[in-house]
Amino acid sequence: MLDLNNINSSWTLFLDRDGVFNYEKEEDYILNTGEFRLYENVLDHIDVLARRFGTIVMVTNQKGIGKGLMTVADLDSIHQVLLSAVQAKGGRIDRIYFAPDTDNSAINRKPQPGMAWQAKADFPHIDFTKSIMVGNKPSDMRFGRNAGMYTVFVATTHPETPFPHPDIDLRFNDLDSFAQALKQLE
Repeated sequence: MLDLNNINSSWTLFLDRDGVFNYEKEEDYILNTGEFRLYENVLDHIDVLARRFGTIVMVTNQKGIGKGLMTVADLDSIHQVLLSAVQAKGGRIDRIYFAPDTDNSAINRKPQPGMAWQAKADFPHIDFTKSIMVGNKPSDMRFGRNAGMYTVFVATTHPETPFPHPDIDLRFNDLDSFAQALKQLE
């Protein structure tokens, strides 16, 4: 059972992007900065996450690259907008990993744990038993489980997802609600 009181700087936070930080496009991809829109309150307490977690990484499936609908440069531009907004509010994301694969069974595409392994290679101190995956889809929760992490489901885009659920440790309405729950423990 995940106890938020146990989280300290030895923990790692894995974050999904679309549907957690920003609005998703229905059955489509965010292809450029003009389509990238943050949720209104997502950064209100982002500084809390930076204080609580020693390492924060983002893991995002980006099939639009593999399909040729966007380039890595397009994705980098979107992520620069995101990182600037996060830093302006006192937060941080230490590294962003993306899977451009079009094959849903590719090792780096969530729910497979490849991006977690990439993060562990870059940050050898990461302990998956002291890591949390925050996402808005069942595939994010499976990714966390497949890597041996705790999971936090945010119900921004799929509020119908049942809870309790074997792949979900905790559920919040959105990322800011999760941050506020941590802030109350400070």
